[in-house]
Amino acid sequence: MTSETVITQIPPDRDGTPDPAPGRRGSDYAVLSRRVRKTGLLERRRGYYSAKVAVNLLLLAAGWTAFALIGSSWWQLGIAAFLGVMFTQTAFIGHDAGHQQIAASKRVNGLLGRLHGNLLVGLSYGWWISKHNRHHAHPNQVDRDPDIADGAIAFTEEQAGRRRGAYAWLARHQAWLFFPLLLLEGFNLHVASIRTLLRRGGVSTGTRLAEAGLLVAHLGGYLTALFWVLSPLQAVCFLLVQQGLFGLYMGCSFAPNHKGMPMFAKDDKIDFLRRQVLTSRNIRGRRLTDFVLGGLNYQIEHHLFPSMPRPNLRRAQEVVRAFCAEHRIAYHETGLFHSYAQVLRHLHTVGGPLRPELEY
Repeated sequence: MTSETVITQIPPDRDGTPDPAPGRRGSDYAVLSRRVRKTGLLERRRGYYSAKVAVNLLLLAAGWTAFALIGSSWWQLGIAAFLGVMFTQTAFIGHDAGHQQIAASKRVNGLLGRLHGNLLVGLSYGWWISKHNRHHAHPNQVDRDPDIADGAIAFTEEQAGRRRGAYAWLARHQAWLFFPLLLLEGFNLHVASIRTLLRRGGVSTGTRLAEAGLLVAHLGGYLTALFWVLSPLQAVCFLLVQQGLFGLYMGCSFAPNHKGMPMFAKDDKIDFLRRQVLTSRNIRGRRLTDFVLGGLNYQIEHHLFPSMPRPNLRRAQEVVRAFCAEHRIAYHETGLFHSYAQVLRHLHTVGGPLRPELEY
């Protein structure tokens, strides 16, 4: 489906806070939070996550078992594709652990996050938590949200305007290059993880050593398995396919959530509820969409209640959508392919000033 549902918003005051209703206690978000808590949707889902983690581990084990049994063969590229998908599904579980969705204990969630992130996927859990928490605090806010920081992709015209040379060419054509660049995202995540753990400060020495040990175990085991079982050429091709599909899948799961949605300047003031809702986009779909996107298709509900267990987000959507309609706050929901079109249009527009011969 590609149609989009948008509930029209009547803009609030500049600070983002409408006049309070008589007799109401707290902000709009406080009122919504009380409604959601009454539904019990913030309670942990231990049975769901026990089954989820167990099945995911079994599928990962099955993939690596098939890898060992097949041996040196080009059929291994099919296993590479399967493991690319499974690495992303494993990262989704690490994401849920990072948001304290799985267990009531922060220590247990941290353990699950490091096992799924550092050991099974090869990503630093601590680095990701720091980055992702800053994103949740200031989604789509320039100079505050690390997910729209200036990098390979320019997300604002100001970023594009600073580009020179090859980076300027990249920004000019970034809408066309966006999906090909995602094939490199898996490698980028691994490099960022290693660089962070090599940098002093931020976390205790014990935590950094524990994460580094798990990361080394993953990278050492992964590369040893590839070059021990496969020929050098097959190993390189396996790595490129598996990591490329992992990065593509990760990027395609996270990109629809905020890219192309309203952005705020660094000093803009807006209340928590509207900051989270107006900058987020939900993806319409059924249970298969929930599985494929790891629950990220309920991005609005996830940003409002990040500790809510993944399977509860679908039910929370009814409460949140009705509340937004009641308070005349724009609630964006669209089909998956339509969301990609919006992302690409935004990236094309951002690079427009670098194409004066074509645009102006």
